[in-house]
Amino acid sequence: MIPRPADQRVEDQPGDLPVPRPIVPILPSGEIEAIVLPPLDNTPNDAPNSDPPARIPHLGHAVLFLAITGAILLFSQFFLGYFHERAAAVATQTIANPTTATKAEHALADISPRLLLASEAFTYIATLTISWFLFPLLWHRSFPVGLQTNAPAAGRNALRLVPIGITLSFVVQAVSSLITMPKSIPMDDFFRNPTDVWLITAFGTILAPLFEETLFRGFLLPGFAIAYDWLSLPRIPAAREQWNSSNALSFPALAFSAVLTSILFALLHGQQTAFTWPVLLLLFCVSLILTAIRIRLRSVFASALVHASYNFAVFLTAFLATGGYRHLDRLTR
Repeated sequence: MIPRPADQRVEDQPGDLPVPRPIVPILPSGEIEAIVLPPLDNTPNDAPNSDPPARIPHLGHAVLFLAITGAILLFSQFFLGYFHERAAAVATQTIANPTTATKAEHALADISPRLLLASEAFTYIATLTISWFLFPLLWHRSFPVGLQTNAPAAGRNALRLVPIGITLSFVVQAVSSLITMPKSIPMDDFFRNPTDVWLITAFGTILAPLFEETLFRGFLLPGFAIAYDWLSLPRIPAAREQWNSSNALSFPALAFSAVLTSILFALLHGQQTAFTWPVLLLLFCVSLILTAIRIRLRSVFASALVHASYNFAVFLTAFLATGGYRHLDRLTR
């Protein structure tokens, strides 16, 4: 392969994933590199194209993704909540023996975490499915390309990404063990019986990382960065022309977006930890690392793989500490 000059743009072949120059926050010389968003699909490199480079996903796309998620979540919780209330009413009305009725109520209480988990799982799957078909209509390219999932980059670096996630998880768990936690936190509801723990393990290792990385590193990260660059753009013709001729994101925009999305990421998990601020600070730092990996490899799947490995190590620790989820009381000691 003939080496290209450093300032020469690397063009993409039709249908391939974008191949911009390697992205690093700051070069040794102090020069700043910028992340390059995906070019338009199915446009030959030598074909004339009057359309400006697309900047996606922008903040409007992120808001639409959140709106879809919220609508589906409300529907699923309403449906499952109605089902749970009806089951409780039937149990208390049809069982005359108070002792038996109390046992039935306790059994229904055990089902509540599963219903909540089912609601979230349905919401995540339905949102991703709808997005897979909807956003290509807005982006004029496939969902993976528009979101810059870049599965090949994640696959090539898997042997490095998985150990990063596991090591990061063990470090965070070690530091968390030094933090005084409340006696009871909402997450304890999912660790009361082995069935619930196995369900939350599968959910937290596979589905949750994929959805959260799609939201935070796929939609919100470029969305906030694009908005930052637009708001900081000088209102002069030359700046507007530069905006229309490029879709690169500046380093200040990416830094601002990384911090903001990491704050939101930590707050999303705040209820699970009863808003224990030292733990939220650790999650904020974890999010910054995930963001750096996503930017460096230009791959949402890469940060999702690290995220999944991180969660896997958390559940692996719980699995070993409880004798294969058989002695869950050890988690509260």
